[in-house]
Amino acid sequence: MILSVDPLQAPGFGLTVVGALAYLVAALPAPIERRWPAQALVAAWGVHGLALLAGLGLGRYEGLMIGFAPALSFTVWLVVAVYGIESRLVPVPGVRRVLALTAMALMVLAVLFPGEVRAVAHSRWAPLHWVLGLTSYGLFGAAVLHALLLDAADQRMRDKRAIVSTVYGMPLLKLERMTFRFVEAGFVVLTLALAVGMASPNWRWLEHKTVLSLLGWATFAALIIGRVWRGWRGRQATRWLYAGTLLMLLAYMGSRFVLEVLLHKTPG
Repeated sequence: MILSVDPLQAPGFGLTVVGALAYLVAALPAPIERRWPAQALVAAWGVHGLALLAGLGLGRYEGLMIGFAPALSFTVWLVVAVYGIESRLVPVPGVRRVLALTAMALMVLAVLFPGEVRAVAHSRWAPLHWVLGLTSYGLFGAAVLHALLLDAADQRMRDKRAIVSTVYGMPLLKLERMTFRFVEAGFVVLTLALAVGMASPNWRWLEHKTVLSLLGWATFAALIIGRVWRGWRGRQATRWLYAGTLLMLLAYMGSRFVLEVLLHKTPG
């Protein structure tokens, strides 16, 4: 059942307001030695997590609230967590501001489009499938964030015709290794999510969501194989990463956006 919810009555509305304001503070420009932007980001991230839990509608409905906007919000929440850990070693102010503004926008979007109530009793595998799937989105999102930094370094090398050995103080090779560690971790989690989904009696092989997910899985598999056996690096590798991530976004969030927002239909 897709809900028509007054944003002011939506679960977690108050938390969303507090979290969005905290993200806004974290996005303000400040000297790199100032600690308050990072503190604001940590506070916003914590409130964001509580808002995500509230948005599930636990105890309010006969099921859980699932939708494209909450899924996007959860994905960026995981990416912010990764950035928060890494920024303790290498603070990147520009990335902090972009992530904070993105997370703020998606928190608000999740209130405006809370999604639909999905029963969880129809399959014991469904909750695990959703958790694994969304976690893979977060890992691929972190990989994309690192890949964008790699591409920016590559562009600087092309423009200046100089060797760039670090990106925001991080060794370039280390950044590249971290990027593909996230790809590999995301691929493992995605594989588990698909395996669990196939165990569900409601799995549909010919559904466009399934087809796009399998195409995304195959793209990431090709990227990992190409990197190990053919030595893919640089833009050749990041293009495969972007393509796989786009397929995954279209598979779940894209299909739900069309059904929930454009067609106002309940997915089967």
